[in-house]
Amino acid sequence: MFANLSDRLTSTFRNLRGKGRLSEADIDGTIREIRRALLDADVAVPVVRTFTSNIRERALGSEVSGALNPGEQVVKIVNEELIAILGGQARPLTFAKTGPTVIMLAGLQGAGKTTLAGKLAHYLKGQGQTPLLVAADLQRPNAVNQLQVVGERAGVPVFAPEPGITREGERVKGNPVKVAKKAMKEAQTKQHSVVIVDTAGRLGVDAELMKQAADIRKAIEPDEVLFVIDAMIGQDAVATATAFDEGVSLTGVVLTKLDGDTRGGAALSVREVTGKPILFASTGEKLDEFEVFHPDRMASRILDMGDILTLIEQAEKAFDQDEAQRMADKVTKGEDFTFTDFLSQMQQLKNMGSMKKMLTMLPGMGQLRDQIENFDERELVRTEAIVQSMTPLERDNPKVLNGSRRSRIAAGAGTTVTEVNSLVKRFEQAQQMMRAMASGGGMPQLPGQGGGAPGAWGGMPGGKKSKGKQAPQKKVKGKSGNPAKRAQQEAAARNKAAGQAPAGSAFGLNQPKDFDPKDLDADLSKYLGR
Repeated sequence: MFANLSDRLTSTFRNLRGKGRLSEADIDGTIREIRRALLDADVAVPVVRTFTSNIRERALGSEVSGALNPGEQVVKIVNEELIAILGGQARPLTFAKTGPTVIMLAGLQGAGKTTLAGKLAHYLKGQGQTPLLVAADLQRPNAVNQLQVVGERAGVPVFAPEPGITREGERVKGNPVKVAKKAMKEAQTKQHSVVIVDTAGRLGVDAELMKQAADIRKAIEPDEVLFVIDAMIGQDAVATATAFDEGVSLTGVVLTKLDGDTRGGAALSVREVTGKPILFASTGEKLDEFEVFHPDRMASRILDMGDILTLIEQAEKAFDQDEAQRMADKVTKGEDFTFTDFLSQMQQLKNMGSMKKMLTMLPGMGQLRDQIENFDERELVRTEAIVQSMTPLERDNPKVLNGSRRSRIAAGAGTTVTEVNSLVKRFEQAQQMMRAMASGGGMPQLPGQGGGAPGAWGGMPGGKKSKGKQAPQKKVKGKSGNPAKRAQQEAAARNKAAGQAPAGSAFGLNQPKDFDPKDLDADLSKYLGR
């Protein structure tokens, strides 16, 4: 999502870093690069002109010339203008004061209206609403059946009195306007709080499509008319959105397929041209890959500043509060972290969704995109299989894991003894970290910090050396003939050679001013997988 635009903008701003004063030529060059980046992202030309004009006017003013760090001030201006062009602030759904709230979905065929209807219903159900899906698209083959399948997955009832077209060339059966009217009575009888009406689309805007949509709107008087638009259509989004707004008076926009497009021109164009707020964004194929659209958070993602708030919200939904409190109490009391705890934390982490998406929400991760994309999320499944192959005794007391037990675990998980040994080694490091935190010694140094071999975040300043007792490292006299043991010896030697990491913070409080995440040779699989 916005990958190309993000890369171009961050690369442009990197050239401004460290300059104590920006000349007019510097600003003009930056504006020129921003304009090219936006046009390559398929943003509408009028929007690009307005956007760059506003940035140039502010950048040439006292706002930048009087700043202590003019380069950062330009980034701040671009961020604020991006937020403005995306809508300023999130706008929630408008709910009816009495009776069911009616939401009508409109858009072209192929934009993803039917799937979006199910995602919206699933989201509202999670908010405590009782939604009803209405199959008013009788024109597209099997549209009614598709909505029924989506509704079943979402656990939401579907009102479908007419089967619609079931195969190509078949005549339309039933009247979508009558179906919509009957749905209103059904919702009142069954006391549904929200009605979501899925309407028909076309491959292009035409008079018949607009008349049908306008007739349905007049019949049900919806509280929201949401225009569902494919984020990949670029500048065409402007003309399509304008036509629908004139035909059915839109109240908001929903973006779909943001995960499939690296440009995102539609998102930056449709809000500015139509004046209609973007309410939601669909970011994947799963029902829960659907989120409220926050302009400030999206602007932050585009500029590779991360989206920590959304990450926190996802964590709050996925993590069990009681389990989190239990783990906090365990750390406070100095009790050992066990494989049972590890398995519980891993399962809750999986509930948050894609690890790759979570990593991209961290600041600066855009410059590690290749490493993130190469990370195999199936490694988490393999790790979970190893832990689940252990007995309760082995999970709670890893010290009993001798050679024969490890062989049995490897066979049960369909993996190798080497991988089991690697997991146990990483687990022991996690135990040491938990013990250090419990004793107030701070965060222990992980392999790869300081001057040693790069680890998951190799090269970044780490925490101070733990004050707690650490096991003395034995001097390796010679290499073992056992491959697994030899690997452990080499790893121990590298860790010893790394020395103490520079004092600082895991969050980079003392990191160099010109630190560039792109310089990292990150190997994410080292701690997240094999």
